[in-house]
Amino acid sequence: MTNPAPPRLRVPCVAYFCMEYGMHESFPIYAGGLGVLAGDYIKAAHDLKLPMVAVGLLWERGYCVQRIGADGRPYEEYPAYDTGFLADTGVRVRVRVRGQEMPVRVWATDRYGTVPLYLLEPVRLEDRWITHRLYEGGTDTRIAQEQLLGIGGVRALGWLGLNVRTYHFNEGHAVFAGLERIAELMEAGLLFPDAWARVRKQTVFTTHTPVRAGNEEHTLADLRRMGARLQLSRGEIRAIGGDPFNMTVAGLRLSRAANAVSQLHGETARAMWAHITDAAPITAITNGVHAKTWQDPGVRAAGEDPAALRKARAPLRRALREEIARRGTPAPPEDALVIGFARRAAGYKRNDLVLRDPALLTRLLAGGRVALVFAGKAHPDDAHGRAIVAAIVKVARAQPGAVSFLENYDMALGSLLTRGSDVWLNNPVRPLEASGTSGMKAAMNGALNLSILDGWWPEGCEPGVTGWAIGDGSSSNDERDALLTVERVERDVLPAWQDPERWGRMMAASVRMATGKFTSDRMVREYFERLYTPALTEATVGPTIPA
Repeated sequence: MTNPAPPRLRVPCVAYFCMEYGMHESFPIYAGGLGVLAGDYIKAAHDLKLPMVAVGLLWERGYCVQRIGADGRPYEEYPAYDTGFLADTGVRVRVRVRGQEMPVRVWATDRYGTVPLYLLEPVRLEDRWITHRLYEGGTDTRIAQEQLLGIGGVRALGWLGLNVRTYHFNEGHAVFAGLERIAELMEAGLLFPDAWARVRKQTVFTTHTPVRAGNEEHTLADLRRMGARLQLSRGEIRAIGGDPFNMTVAGLRLSRAANAVSQLHGETARAMWAHITDAAPITAITNGVHAKTWQDPGVRAAGEDPAALRKARAPLRRALREEIARRGTPAPPEDALVIGFARRAAGYKRNDLVLRDPALLTRLLAGGRVALVFAGKAHPDDAHGRAIVAAIVKVARAQPGAVSFLENYDMALGSLLTRGSDVWLNNPVRPLEASGTSGMKAAMNGALNLSILDGWWPEGCEPGVTGWAIGDGSSSNDERDALLTVERVERDVLPAWQDPERWGRMMAASVRMATGKFTSDRMVREYFERLYTPALTEATVGPTIPA
């Protein structure tokens, strides 16, 4: 039986390009925060009935399942997963990679309550080295993935007959879509400067990372060899992305407007890219999360009533302890303050910060008042990240019940942790956390954030009301920040925990803050009002944005 495809939009719309989408743990075409944000984004656009489609790739094995071996080190598995629900649109496009024409199939789905999501996949098995695994290493593989997303995505939208008025590149992976559109316009008779200007009028770009290594570069020779330059000359390509070709620089120069993903990140990004000529101005639209996905229904029903929140959170705390026990390790005591920490394992995130000094850790865990629960994956090619995971596992095995590590961090585990933890810890190197959204999810469920003043937290932190800050927002120092974290727990967090009435008021304030300021509905409305509407309203009527 053929699955029905989502109805094709017949109105002017936004086309949202992203390399990954996290919509449900059973469909693992996401690696982490970028993909989960994209999934929340296209769910909110659907809920608000806004004119948008999304474009991505169908990954044969998705991102890794990461297990912990007997030696305490992570290893990867790449199981197959169900894609039988996808609808074949019947559209086929061709993308030239390394001199060979590659036929590409276009799948579609709206299964998870999203706008129509179009996923591209090579037709021939021998071409699926490109989409075998998300973020697989190797220059050729990465460029080919980006060609398929950008060049193939634009061609697919054309054959689908969609009236795209705004192209949104969510990170630099999609910028070859801009090159494809310039090449199309030049083939129709426009000169390069005019084609570039036309493309910029209809393109917006989101930059997500202030970590320099996350802003990808390719040599011009590699782009030519792979076919990513299309018909553009070396000078034209250099004018867009520089030499080497920087995907973020290209995104800024292909767009009429760009944004960072928190107010602090906006300041960081503007300083980071100030030297780039002809770049789009960078504003800031703070990320948000999809409440229907991440907020427990019982917490939602409790509203801001402290007694009702305590009652609603009791089964969530119990579910987390039960999952820890199910995985074969002792669960924290029921009356312990559970501090959760779950995110990608990376050096700048300092996942193991509070575990590094044994004396400080002993002080934190004294008397069984506090339990630490960790989760997080390292990128398979990130040796440092893998070492961080191993370091956390080593401490967890030495401190059962007091420190836990839950393997294979995915959306299901993320939901369990953000709902079941009492405090959500975040200690990145400031200002390298562009936004972060796990703390928003935790707050939405009544947990209190304890965080470095980085990413979104300066906008949400009301000290002693919605949570606590670690430090004063000055530059990071590992030893000092670890000590400040423990001192904050001792002096402020534990006394509040031991005062049920105060803790209940803070839970209510945390929920109010998260649901009032940090939802994906608010985020998507901002994009339409501030970034999309000028292009959408050219020769047409703009969308009505529900309040």
